[in-house]
Amino acid sequence: MPTLPMYASECARAASAEESRYRITVPIAPARNARVIALDARATAVARRLSDGPWANARFYTCENAPGGGPVDAAVLHGLDGAPAMLDDLLRGTDVVVIIATDDSGGTQAAAIGRACGVRAITTAGVVLGDGFEADDAVAALRPYARVLLLSADESDAFELLRALRV
Repeated sequence: MPTLPMYASECARAASAEESRYRITVPIAPARNARVIALDARATAVARRLSDGPWANARFYTCENAPGGGPVDAAVLHGLDGAPAMLDDLLRGTDVVVIIATDDSGGTQAAAIGRACGVRAITTAGVVLGDGFEADDAVAALRPYARVLLLSADESDAFELLRALRV
C-alpha cells in the first residue's frame, strides 16, 4: 500500500522559524483614554481596588445622585481623589467608558451617562455586580447603551473586562 506524503499542519507551519517573521512582537497598545465610573458606594469600593491595576490611561470616577433630586445632568462626578469633574469634560477624547453598579441607586445616572456616550459614539460597557436582583433598574438603564453588559457576583470579572477592553 503506498504511503501518503507528510504535510505539515497549519499549526506546525505557523510555529516554524520561516513563519515567525510575520508574528507581531510588540504588545497591543491600550485604549487611548478609558473612564471607569462607579455609581454607588459599593461600586466605588470596587473602583478603588481596580484603580490599583496595571492600566495605561484609565481614569476612575464616582457618580452621586444630583442634590435634591435635581436633573440628571446635574449628577455630581468626582475623581477617586475627590476632585470634581463635569461629564462633558470627562468624555472629551475618551474611547471607552465602563460603568460599575451594585444596586439601583445610580440607574438614572447610568442612563444619562449611556446617552451621553451614545451621542459621542463612545463604546460603553456596564458591569453590574451582585448576587440577586438588587440592581435590576441599573441593568435596565444600561441595556440600551452598553455594547458589553456583564452581570456577575465576582469582582474579578470587572478586572478581566477592563483587561479585555485594553484599558
